[in-house]
Amino acid sequence: MLAEVTASQWGMVTSAQASMHGVTRLDLARLADSGHLTRLAHGVYMDSGTPGDQFDDLRAAWLSTDPKLMAEDRLRDRDNGVVAAGLSAARLHDIGDMWEGPHDFVAPVRRQSQRAEIRYRQRVLDPRDVTVTEGLPVMTLERTIADLVEAVGDLSLVGDALRDAWRKRNLNLGRLSELLDPLAARNGFKKDDGSALLSRLMEVAGINPTAVARRVAADSDLGTRVAAEYLNGISKNVLERLIMTPEMQKTLQSMQATIAANLQGILSPAMESMSSSLVKNPDFDELSKRISAQFTSGEALTAFSHALGKSLSDSIAFKPENSAVLREAQRAVSDA
Repeated sequence: MLAEVTASQWGMVTSAQASMHGVTRLDLARLADSGHLTRLAHGVYMDSGTPGDQFDDLRAAWLSTDPKLMAEDRLRDRDNGVVAAGLSAARLHDIGDMWEGPHDFVAPVRRQSQRAEIRYRQRVLDPRDVTVTEGLPVMTLERTIADLVEAVGDLSLVGDALRDAWRKRNLNLGRLSELLDPLAARNGFKKDDGSALLSRLMEVAGINPTAVARRVAADSDLGTRVAAEYLNGISKNVLERLIMTPEMQKTLQSMQATIAANLQGILSPAMESMSSSLVKNPDFDELSKRISAQFTSGEALTAFSHALGKSLSDSIAFKPENSAVLREAQRAVSDA
């Protein structure tokens, strides 16, 4: 009788669901006494023949938050229901090592529980911040990290979780930075500066900025925009320091020689009516070299880099969610 219920929700059934199938609380108690059912939590039982795992207690707690509804129905509307958050989300994602404490849930409406093992917080989550892990609706990795900053507060502990999350998959750093914006001021940073808070967390986590740059560069849109932002922001002084390196000097000399030769090739035909001695005059060669030098001067290269940056920027569609990633990449470059 209960098999059709337990089969679809990890071998578990709530007393409310059982009652809807004609099974009373007394019946459940007798089944538990006889060893057919195992009582997991208040009003939640599990078929004793069903293999369990380390998340059975969390699943039972989640089922008890809406005991009449079937798990599959709740999962179809997970964005508007009870979602695992904070420490419970970290546990499901297997990040960090701070899993002790009550089962942590958030819901869009205010909820209260008399049970010490369950904690509710009221939060309206963006659908993109909710996923399913181990069969339960849970905050995404990015939302979990931000929630840990809010709920735990200890950045060293959150840094451990961030490091584990970083190793699991490519995090959406832009979204994470946005989620950290409201938490920046309370953690000692400028208001809404989630990028600075994320930088600090990455520093605590020991995440190499070079790895961040590589991940950003691997995305064609983000990589192009990072290049555009860097070129747009480069100053004449910085560019002149780059020009003074031996490699750049060698490159510029080659550029100047090429430009001078091209100038002579372009101007010489136009001056055929003039004396050939003028075209072959050493002063004409010197003039060509001086003009070519102007093309490779600090001012010219600065203008060129800014124009190239604008061209790159205009060539791709802007994604607002990427802006924080770009700021983070620029910070990684400046700190490297």
